[in-house]
Amino acid sequence: MGSADIVPGVSGGTVALVLAIYHRLVGAIRNGSSALGHFLKLDLRGGWSRLREVDWFFLVPLALGILTAVLLLAGEIEHQLEAHPVQMSGLFLGLVAGSTVVATGLLTRRDTREWMLILGAGAAFFVALGFTTGASEVGSGGAIPLWQFFLAGAIAICAMILPGVSGSFLLVTMGMYAPVLNAVNERDLTTLLVFTVGCVVGLALFSQFLHWALTEHYDTIMAVLIGLMLGSLRVLWPWPDGANSVELGAPDQAVPATVALVVLGLAVVLVVDRIAHRLEHRTSDDEAEELRTG
Repeated sequence: MGSADIVPGVSGGTVALVLAIYHRLVGAIRNGSSALGHFLKLDLRGGWSRLREVDWFFLVPLALGILTAVLLLAGEIEHQLEAHPVQMSGLFLGLVAGSTVVATGLLTRRDTREWMLILGAGAAFFVALGFTTGASEVGSGGAIPLWQFFLAGAIAICAMILPGVSGSFLLVTMGMYAPVLNAVNERDLTTLLVFTVGCVVGLALFSQFLHWALTEHYDTIMAVLIGLMLGSLRVLWPWPDGANSVELGAPDQAVPATVALVVLGLAVVLVVDRIAHRLEHRTSDDEAEELRTG
């Protein structure tokens, strides 16, 4: 999951589905966020009671595994972004495009309303990105105020509980992907602490709301998210300068390699999704068999 979370377009939630731990993960996150909500309201007794319900024997090893992968991969990804911005943008473009296909497959209803939401959100986000300057340059984390890292963490962490939506993808669209990578590689503990606190607060504030929204308005929420993913492809268009620019230029450098990476990224996400579906069906069949045999 850590390897997936650090790559834009690949969802940690999708990997959790592949490993058949998604529902256990969502339950642990909801219990933890509920506990934090009680503490924020100064309800210490309720907070401690909720903390005892958290599946720590599952959550702690999972968090350590995610952290290990992030620390191991962040340096290499940052190096590649500096050395090959066009090619890396092509890879990310393929990953996000694949995630868009996966997320569309998660819709339970695909009528005119959903397609209008997708196209409307996508067009609005595409136009809005034209007024930005693109993703922040690698290594520019020191020039960014800490509150932006807090806000980025609070928003990006919510993608963890949404299969098909990547937290790193959200960081890219906010221009915070490279600065967060830089903070990890530079071991900027202050920045990382603020980002982590933002993640915790984001889960506490939004996980319960997202659970309600996905329960009551699932297709509406997913359609808007799919539209945002489509609109974000403006940032990831490889030419002229990868994710560092929102200008749309004609392919003019490293075209064969970049196109190949787009196809590779798309294929990786679709293969992971196919494996997830097979394992999810196998798990459902096993549970049904257990019920039949008593």
